[in-house]
Amino acid sequence: MERVERSEGSRASRVRGRRRSRVLSRYAGRPIRLIWRYVERRKTAHAMVLASVTGAVGFALASQYGIRNLIDALPHGRAHPETVVAAFAMLVGLIFADNLLWRVAGWISARAFVRVTGDIRQDMFDYLMGHAPSFFADKQPGVLSSRVSATANAVYVIENTLAWTALPPTLTVIGAIVMVATVSLQMSVALVAVSALLTACLFWLARKGTARHEAFASQAASVDGELVDVIGNMNLVRAFSAVSAEVLRFDGHLDTEAEARRHSLLYLERLRLLHAFVTTLLSAGVLGWTVWLWTQGRATTGDVVLVGSLGFAILHGSRDVAVAFVDLTQHVARLAEASQTLLTPYSMPEAPKAAPLTVHRATVDFDKVSFAYPERRAVLHDLTLHIAAGERVGLVGPSGAGKSTVLALLQHFYEPRAGRVLVSGQEISHVTLESLQAAISVVPQDVALFHRSLLDNIRYGCPDASEADVRRACEDASCMDFIAALPEGLNAIAGDRGTKLSGGQRQRIAIARAILKDSPILLLDEATSALDTASEIAIQAALERLMKNRTVIAIAHRLSTLQSFDRIVVMHRGRVVQEGTPVQLARVPGIYRDTLARHGRPATAPTLN
Repeated sequence: MERVERSEGSRASRVRGRRRSRVLSRYAGRPIRLIWRYVERRKTAHAMVLASVTGAVGFALASQYGIRNLIDALPHGRAHPETVVAAFAMLVGLIFADNLLWRVAGWISARAFVRVTGDIRQDMFDYLMGHAPSFFADKQPGVLSSRVSATANAVYVIENTLAWTALPPTLTVIGAIVMVATVSLQMSVALVAVSALLTACLFWLARKGTARHEAFASQAASVDGELVDVIGNMNLVRAFSAVSAEVLRFDGHLDTEAEARRHSLLYLERLRLLHAFVTTLLSAGVLGWTVWLWTQGRATTGDVVLVGSLGFAILHGSRDVAVAFVDLTQHVARLAEASQTLLTPYSMPEAPKAAPLTVHRATVDFDKVSFAYPERRAVLHDLTLHIAAGERVGLVGPSGAGKSTVLALLQHFYEPRAGRVLVSGQEISHVTLESLQAAISVVPQDVALFHRSLLDNIRYGCPDASEADVRRACEDASCMDFIAALPEGLNAIAGDRGTKLSGGQRQRIAIARAILKDSPILLLDEATSALDTASEIAIQAALERLMKNRTVIAIAHRLSTLQSFDRIVVMHRGRVVQEGTPVQLARVPGIYRDTLARHGRPATAPTLN
């Protein structure tokens, strides 16, 4: 506890975090560059997929040439069967190679594309975790989680669409045009012009529909957010008999999303209909041109078959290319919208030269600190407060006095507008956030637990702790009795945010978690507020053991919980208006003594409202 040090894993994590902060935010709203970033990580695999698809398309086109040779060999085949056999063998070989390369491409892509999806999902989650609390306060958890998945899924769909829907017809069109030129250069030039014009026209129209696709992506994420919000507050919904109201409200969101999706899909269908109409006319024209060449003796029967099939391949290929890119614009729009939300630059990036916090003596200082939440009035005004190492300080005052803000600033959840916050003489804005968090244990008023076992929840701040260490912490926190009564004991699942436990049980788990973490600085935010009188008395002994040899800052409305503290700091409207020992403040006119007078003796646990 004399020195808070980072492990090698922590150092690597911090380096990666800094790199993400500098690099990933550059890709916000830039989906193509974002995709290329992950493709570059697996260049060899993607190059092999590209080569395999290109080879497969090449062999497929060569198969058309093989069919022409076989047809041209048939009239004289009885007299020269070896020519038919050779043409047949070549055609079979080309078909086999075509199918083999498709399977090779599929095998490689099944690994590479999935790994890219995992890479981007991990990076998006890692980057998301680096945002300041204010970022999460403004957004629904469901919206953020859906965007992490939407980003990864969009990249996966884009890669698959490019590899299997866009690239093959593109290569087919190029190769077919080259092969048509061997029969009729004029037809080849005409096909190039028509295909290019049609593809460009459809792509231009597709880009005009981007706003519709982005609107649908935003509405889809909003629906996910609303769903998670309602499910997460189901007890509140039922308590106020609001099930029907929430169903109607959610139906409204679904209607809005469905309307946005309908606009997006109908726009795509109009483009497909336009292309189908144009392709039908052009296919008839190519076929007629080919037959006319045959009637003039300028093409063999095999040439008619070859040019006809290649002409169809070019026209239908251009259609497939256009449709693929139309679909891609929808997925690219989703990726752009999701990345724009997730990759917002950090509002509180870690200092480039941040050093690990070294705690020799766990002092805490607020040096002329002023602070206001965004778009709200100031909460703290020129606050100066020194807390010595090992000192127990209680913060009291009416709601809105700034007590919780003091704890939030100490944990570096926000940056003060003015002044400095120091721990052990080091300004916390200049140290790594990870090392600062390692030096502080928190027992909050609203205890948050994961939907995991009690064992995992208790050793969350100390994952390497043994089960014996966890049991000792539980005994010190007076929670081993109710844990032992559970059928699965420490392996019992806490439920979403700990809903399977009572409020008092959750707070005892939080105290056990803080005991196990064993940090030099302890923050107590109404740590006994959810306990009845009997439980509070039992837990006070646990808190005494927890607070021993630590610097303690506690927020408490029950003044009885602070009677053993070294100092009480009374706050009002963001300023320190009184401070002293409990005995001293009880004798001095002010908020503290007035509260005692309203509620009787300190032993009756008066409350500051």
